[in-house]
Amino acid sequence: MDAKATFAEGQLKSLVERIERLEEEKRALSGDLKEVYAEAKGHGFDTKILRKVVALRRKDAVEREEEETLVTLYMSALGSLPAEPR
Repeated sequence: MDAKATFAEGQLKSLVERIERLEEEKRALSGDLKEVYAEAKGHGFDTKILRKVVALRRKDAVEREEEETLVTLYMSALGSLPAEPR
């Protein structure tokens, strides 16, 4: 086997090992998040709404406003909301 192939194998092994470590960290974090949501539920908070709040806080104000506007527009078009006065 030449040096180039050996180097590529080393790179591949390194990448796979890093991915495996990150996947393990992701599983651990997922477990931690489940525990926090269970704690919130135990304190009487609605976890579905809590997840929505977290998702909304990730977005900037402009992005949130655009999303809210589109949701309102779509719901209105479906007859789920009263039409806006013109």
